[in-house]
Amino acid sequence: MARRIAQFEKVSLVQFQEGIKDILPEITKEETEEIYNRIELPCRATKGSAGYDFYTPIEINLFPGESVKIPTGIRVKMEEDWVLKLYPRSGLGFKYRLQLNNTVGIIDSDYYYSDNEGHIFAKLTNDSKEGKEVKLNPGDGFMQGIFLEYGITMDDEAAGVRNGGFGSTGRS
Repeated sequence: MARRIAQFEKVSLVQFQEGIKDILPEITKEETEEIYNRIELPCRATKGSAGYDFYTPIEINLFPGESVKIPTGIRVKMEEDWVLKLYPRSGLGFKYRLQLNNTVGIIDSDYYYSDNEGHIFAKLTNDSKEGKEVKLNPGDGFMQGIFLEYGITMDDEAAGVRNGGFGSTGRS
């Protein structure tokens, strides 16, 4: 039986407002609240699924070669020695070559405690070679996350404290 090691939560409305302004600078507070209230926590589609589906909170239209940074409005609290690995949903990757810009997203257990509340973002690129536009409606699954346990070396003495996302540990 699988261990229960994590809990998805929404970030605060204030944190979501900060995140969404990057891609929708003209959005009103009321529009942001409507979007925030519709955010769905990631879940598995079936009992045998390893991946938790993440849903886009906003409409996304990506022509070939275009990218977008998506504020999911989601954070995750998990036990130490576990990591959440993020991948595009298989069907979107297969049909459109939709890719995460960092190939695989890595969410460490200590990211939850960052100043941004551990807000999970995804930057996607439509790398279609067939000229296909990707259209995602609010609530469509676009990414999946899989929890994995990991080990460390016998001589590991890491003592740093994370406070942010990309490159926050001092090396990018």
